Amino acid sequence: MSMPARTASGITRYSTVAIILHWLIALGILTLIAMGLVMDHLHLDPIRVFQLYQLHKSIGISMMFLILLRIGWRLSHRAPPLPNEMPQGEKIAAHLAHLALYSLQVLLPLSGWAMVSVSVLGIPTVLFGTVPWPDLPVFSTLPDKAPVEAILKLLHHWASWGLLALILLHVAASLRHQFVLHDHVLRQMLPPFCMLSITRKKRENP
Repeated sequence: MSMPARTASGITRYSTVAIILHWLIALGILTLIAMGLVMDHLHLDPIRVFQLYQLHKSIGISMMFLILLRIGWRLSHRAPPLPNEMPQGEKIAAHLAHLALYSLQVLLPLSGWAMVSVSVLGIPTVLFGTVPWPDLPVFSTLPDKAPVEAILKLLHHWASWGLLALILLHVAASLRHQFVLHDHVLRQMLPPFCMLSITRKKRENP
C-alpha cells in the first residue's frame, strides 16, 4: 500500500489522484442533490423534467464509476494519519463517518439504477444522449414492478437526505479542524492552489 505524500512543511497529504477524485465526486454529488430537489419540488414543464431526469441519470452513473475508482484507490493508498492529539473517540467517529459516506455514495447510484430498471414507464437510459445504458437484469424482468419501484424510490430519497446530512457534518468537521483546532486535517485534501493561498496568507500574517 502506497504511503501518503509529505510536503516540505511536513504535512502529509492525500495523493493528487485522490484529491482530484474527491472534489470531482463532491461537485457531482452536490449537482445531483440540487437536480433532485428541483425535480421534486419545482413545477416544471414535463419536457424539462424529462431532460433533467435523463441528465440526472447520466451524471449519477458517471459518479458511480468515479466512486468505485475512488474506493479502489483508497484501498491501495494509505490515507494521511489524523492528528496525534485528536481524542480516540473522535478518530473512531471520523472513520465511521467516512465509512458511511462511502456506503451511501455506492448505495445511491445503485438504487437509482435499480429504480430506473424496475420503472413501470420503461424509459430507456441513454447517457448524455449518446451511450445506451442497460437495465439491471433481475429488476427489469420482475412481473410486478410497481411495489418494488415504490420501495426503491423511498430508499433513494432518504439515502439522498442522509448523504446530504453527512456531507454537512463532514464540512463542519473540516472547518472545525481548520479554524478552531488549527490542525492540518483540511489541508490534507485541499487542491494545490488552495495550499499556496494559505501559505501566502501565513507569510503575510505571521
